[in-house]
Amino acid sequence: MTYTHLLFDHDGVLVNTEPLYLQAIQEQLATLGIALRETDYIQNMAVGADPWALARAAGCDEAKVDQLRDARDARYQQLLSTRPITIAGVDDLIAELAEYFQLAIVTTSRDVDFDLIHALDGQPRTSTTPDVVRHMDFILTRSQYEKSKPDPQPYLLALSRFGIEPSQALVIEDSERGLRSAVSAGIDCAAIYHPFTARQRFTEASYRFADLGELKQFLLG
Repeated sequence: MTYTHLLFDHDGVLVNTEPLYLQAIQEQLATLGIALRETDYIQNMAVGADPWALARAAGCDEAKVDQLRDARDARYQQLLSTRPITIAGVDDLIAELAEYFQLAIVTTSRDVDFDLIHALDGQPRTSTTPDVVRHMDFILTRSQYEKSKPDPQPYLLALSRFGIEPSQALVIEDSERGLRSAVSAGIDCAAIYHPFTARQRFTEASYRFADLGELKQFLLG
């Protein structure tokens, strides 16, 4: 297959943020005496399940769930600001791929989280701020589509934005949820190993790689 466009997932592929997001959820559910196990979260994440269903089952109304969600978001931003999230070698690898392909990010990240990670919208840059954004033709965050992964809508929107056929693109994902979104959109998907999602099912992936370096070797030879 000859690909001309690469569609990158964000969290877990370009930055190591998924464990921090889980931690922020776990801490809020713990205030209700609910222990959310990582294995359960990862299994439910594969199908896009709502972790706040546990709070509702414990008797929380929607107002309380909204409070928990807001507290989760604030804590996640704090963790993003204080914990290492970069993946070694990603910036240079993306810069090299940009010489041969058109690139985009298709992510479920909220705009405010994405902006914080990449020092956009006036956020201060640091020595560890990822540098991949400048190589992207565009970025689709959660605010830009109605239905999230595993629905195909995010990747179908990316195809439309580029004006290309599914056969021209390759999706790069680390989760079953993202893989299902790509497959439903009719796009080949390369699954990148991440220990956080390693136990999910990737049988529908067109390719599986240990890291982005292996992907680059596959694409460029």
